[in-house]
Amino acid sequence: MKKTILLGLFWLLLSPVQAQNALLPGDEIAVLNAPAAGAVTLYERAPAPVVVDKADIEPAGIAAGLLAADIGRVSGKPAPVVNDLKSVPAGSDAVLLGTLGHSPLIDRIVAEKKIDISAIRGKWEAYLISTVERPAPGIRRALVIIGSDRRGTAYGAMTVSKAIGVSPWYWWADVPVPHRTALYVAPGRFSDGSPKVKYRGIFLNDEAPAMSGWTKEKFGGFNSKMYVHVFELLLRLKANYLWPAMWGSAFNEDDPENPKLANAYGIVMGTSHHEPMLRAQAEFDHRFTPDKWNYATHPELLAKFWRDGIARNKNYESIVTIGLRGRNDTEMIPGGSVKQNMDLLEKIVADQRKILAEEMNPDVTKIPQVWCLYKEVQGYYEHGLRVPDDVTLLWSDDNWGNLRRLPTAEERKRAGGAGIYYHFDYVGGPRDYRWINTNPLGKVWHQMRLADQYGADRIWIVNVGDLKPMEIPIDFFLTMAWNPAAMTVDKERGYVHAFAEKAFGAAHAGEIADLYNWYVGMNGRRKPELLDTDPNGIYSVNYAESERMLTEARAMRAKAAALAKELPEAQRDAYFELIEHPVTATAIVNEIYILAARNRLYAVQGRPEANATADRVRRLFAEDAALSERYNHDLAGGKWDHMMDQVHLGYTNWFDPPENLMPWLAVVAPQKETELGIDVVGVTMDFTAGDHFVLPAFDSVNRQRQIVDVFNRGGGTLNWKAASAAPWIVLNRTGEANASRLTISIDWNKVEKQTETGSVIVSERFGKSFYLTVTARRITGINRKTLGGFFENRGVVAMDAADYSAKSDGAEASWQTIDGTGRTASAMAIAAPPDASEATLSAATLAYRFY
Repeated sequence: MKKTILLGLFWLLLSPVQAQNALLPGDEIAVLNAPAAGAVTLYERAPAPVVVDKADIEPAGIAAGLLAADIGRVSGKPAPVVNDLKSVPAGSDAVLLGTLGHSPLIDRIVAEKKIDISAIRGKWEAYLISTVERPAPGIRRALVIIGSDRRGTAYGAMTVSKAIGVSPWYWWADVPVPHRTALYVAPGRFSDGSPKVKYRGIFLNDEAPAMSGWTKEKFGGFNSKMYVHVFELLLRLKANYLWPAMWGSAFNEDDPENPKLANAYGIVMGTSHHEPMLRAQAEFDHRFTPDKWNYATHPELLAKFWRDGIARNKNYESIVTIGLRGRNDTEMIPGGSVKQNMDLLEKIVADQRKILAEEMNPDVTKIPQVWCLYKEVQGYYEHGLRVPDDVTLLWSDDNWGNLRRLPTAEERKRAGGAGIYYHFDYVGGPRDYRWINTNPLGKVWHQMRLADQYGADRIWIVNVGDLKPMEIPIDFFLTMAWNPAAMTVDKERGYVHAFAEKAFGAAHAGEIADLYNWYVGMNGRRKPELLDTDPNGIYSVNYAESERMLTEARAMRAKAAALAKELPEAQRDAYFELIEHPVTATAIVNEIYILAARNRLYAVQGRPEANATADRVRRLFAEDAALSERYNHDLAGGKWDHMMDQVHLGYTNWFDPPENLMPWLAVVAPQKETELGIDVVGVTMDFTAGDHFVLPAFDSVNRQRQIVDVFNRGGGTLNWKAASAAPWIVLNRTGEANASRLTISIDWNKVEKQTETGSVIVSERFGKSFYLTVTARRITGINRKTLGGFFENRGVVAMDAADYSAKSDGAEASWQTIDGTGRTASAMAIAAPPDASEATLSAATLAYRFY
């Protein structure tokens, strides 16, 4: 019978999407290889000087130095950085860079009406990039970069760097910089406004053993020599906020230059969701015993500890985390009642704000503060916990990338606004995941678009673990944070392709995007740390799912290796870091678990092939170790040693085992005599049922093929045959005598009745026989083309969400396809205004037609 299902999924979270087409930073700045009318010369035999007034505030000087070095990375000759126009050769071109109200050079050009800055004046972190004719005496033409504030200046400079070909990831992912013999900027103006999300940043967390081992070896610890690279990356990604590493690290005390350097780079510092008042837990641990991290019993001690932290950092730009969780990010009063915890938290916050008023600003509402409603703290809030109106509420996901809560209409009126604490990495139950990237961009896009639409746009901060394995999702997250509405669903779909084209060129961008999307999709289905050896626990033996996944993993691993050989030598380190390593690692780990599950299944079946399968698992385990060794010791000359130290094989609890552990493998001792065995691939068989099996029915629409594995449980050579008396049953045998495959199909031209029943006999000479009942059903009056939908296959109708037969959108609600979020393909979600009514949502429907 034909049926149509109509779905009005009004219970989904809603995400209104506007059709905006804002370009990503640098995309509109036309960089030329040859001179053109009105173009500014950045490099032609010699680089143009970069001029920054010495009276300007940082990070203007830092940004000028980075841009000058970037011109050198492209051309081979760094640009000189000068502090006045007298140092610019007469009649030449130059780059003029500065901050409104702080750069006498820029303010003079503006006062003389050489450039109109009305588009950025008074705005947060805005910048204007413009070519200007004769901006000052003696200068023919200039590329003028003006920031509305100090970070705006740096973002403008880094936007030019990106436009000339320097990836924000040139250092952190070794993305090569294409060489150009000449550089010119076409005439024009560029600005992309102010960021929609005010504070945008990352959290370095769960950083042992990988990042901690790396930074200790390369820099001596989490000091300013390491953090300078983090700060530079944040500026290049137009971010402004950092929660520093905190597993045994103390940003302000490990190196007193850390906070000074952060301030110079314009980075707003914070502390993690459980470390209030600009103090790291490690600072406390260096001074006091663990039991004293308890405000109920040691309020004076903690209050003085916090006061000292505020006094120390009050002259640096910060967002103060308030509230409190228990030590090591646990519940504050384990076993305490909700009311006890709420009452204590409200007292803590009142005391903290008193300290802020006394040490930083008497008007405490002028101090940026955040309260992270993480885990049980969200429950306290929903039970009535009072939060000061000027404090930003930082909502969290569920640690797995799904937002738990968004602001209500009333909460969107709060002066402090709201933000999101998101996870690309996590330590905790049910299991850690912190080895490689497991975050499909489609899912990130959908969740953060919801955050934007519901007004959670004061802070976006994401836990990135060791930073290194998360390069592309970090890039995406921070790009989207600048203007979430501009990141349309189409731009999300094309993001990795665009990233790959800029990093590796157009020739292989499509292949690279396919590889990336495969591995992150595979890890999005089941994170590596959650894989196991249950034959049906990862990918099912039913419908040959595990076999398909295994074939897919091997094919993508081979494709990644083949592409590496086609790329220029200069691109191979970056390609290995961003693509080849995670593709290969994902393929290996999935194959280890799929084959270990197969080994156990074969052992139950008494198949000696279990031993060869176990040997393959052991080889794969060694290949996994060798791959990590290559990353740590060979890649980029050992630059990233320890970055792949994270244990990822053998989880049985939420925390990682002490070392990678190979799954338990069975060994099968062959019987002395040959013995016939069979396995109907893709179908769970009851091997205690005897020698008769009924195969799932074949039909004329799906035209199935059934594979039967034929194997020898004993020694010697198996002598077997397969036969059928039904002329419409087709048998095809492949493989060796002791490990063969029998494929059963139907010749539909010979099926005369609507339903035919026959049998296949698989028999060993002078030994066991198996009888397989085969049923063929001829379906009349319908086929796939005339149905226009889906056809039942062996008792199941399987449809991907995006493969609907018809879609109906309402006036305010419409359906969107979200790539990379389904188990096999894509997901569907409703886009609608926040707090849309049930009637509004019900107007959007999907129809699925099936037989």
